[in-house]
Amino acid sequence: MILVSACLAGLEVRYNGTHCLNNKISKLVKENKANTICPELLGGFSTPREPAEIIGGNGEDVLDGKAKVVDKSGKDVTELYIKGAFATLEKAKEITATIVVLKENSPSCGSSKIYNGGFNGKKIEGMGVTSALLKRNGIKVISEEQFAETFL
Repeated sequence: MILVSACLAGLEVRYNGTHCLNNKISKLVKENKANTICPELLGGFSTPREPAEIIGGNGEDVLDGKAKVVDKSGKDVTELYIKGAFATLEKAKEITATIVVLKENSPSCGSSKIYNGGFNGKKIEGMGVTSALLKRNGIKVISEEQFAETFL
């Protein structure tokens, strides 16, 4: 079973109420070969919500207490991101996910790139909170770009 970011399956769950539809991923969900997940909604956020970025590091640093996730107005939302990451890990274990495809650049889901924490559109190498937790637990995490290269 594959676990995928809900926004990639066309669900309007992103911070701004949009989706990032990937037709191949949506097809897998419709064929019951993949389940959808949104770590941010599982963490307690609603849609829409303020954009957030990791300040002072990456998802691994957040899990280690060395960095935090802050929304654009300056509110520390780290705990909600951590809560969503652990809920996603439980779901991945529950469905025995062999791979998880998450939305690149997200402070939750980015698997190789995230925004730099300056709310200026610049990206850095690094994982989001959920990707970092899943990888720490031996679960393979890839982005939608890697999915397209590998599986299509």
